[in-house]
Amino acid sequence: MSRGLGDVYKRQEDILGKNNEYAAANRRWFSEHGVLALNLVSSPGSGKTTLLARTIDDLKAEIKLSVIEGDQQTANDAERIRATGVKALQINTGKGCHLDGHMVGHALENLQPEDQSVLFIENVGNLVCPAAFDLGEAHKVAILSVTEGEDKPVKYPAIFARAEVAVVTKSDLLPYVPFDLESVKEQIVSLNPQGSIVVVSSLKGDGVDQWLDLLRERLTAKRRQQG
Repeated sequence: MSRGLGDVYKRQEDILGKNNEYAAANRRWFSEHGVLALNLVSSPGSGKTTLLARTIDDLKAEIKLSVIEGDQQTANDAERIRATGVKALQINTGKGCHLDGHMVGHALENLQPEDQSVLFIENVGNLVCPAAFDLGEAHKVAILSVTEGEDKPVKYPAIFARAEVAVVTKSDLLPYVPFDLESVKEQIVSLNPQGSIVVVSSLKGDGVDQWLDLLRERLTAKRRQQG
């Protein structure tokens, strides 16, 4: 290995090591406050924010919720989430392609999620970089729409292998696009046999109840751990 390449790997290890320290601090904070933190990861245009807004509308009367929004620029998504009536804080990463543990820790100081609540962290639209960076979350959620290529899981295996939940969105468009849903499910299961798969249409509501039940189950399990 050349010295230059070795230096690159060393810097990467240093960056990830420092990030993991921040992530561990975030995880301790979540544990102390009974907050279920979910890291939502997808490519741009998957319907991630639409799913999140639908989820908030359906759960906000039952569960305390808050959101950290990650984008390279604009506060559009945070404004959209605030319109649902829950707290949301925007993080703009500029040229950065992902959120990291330090960004999330700083956001927690300002957002102050309520105890015994769910915090959604909507990561920057990217299936590659967010897979490597722990934010202290309880679960990663990988989101894939039927309008994307059906080989996304095997093209980007790291995030689908690490995500405890995979959500296939825009299912109402299945009759109109060439998307082999069963093949996608098989790919996801091959990467993470213990994970859960949910197929939803945020607009029509198909599969949303299954997604909401899954969130309730995860929050109940978190509360039992606190117990």
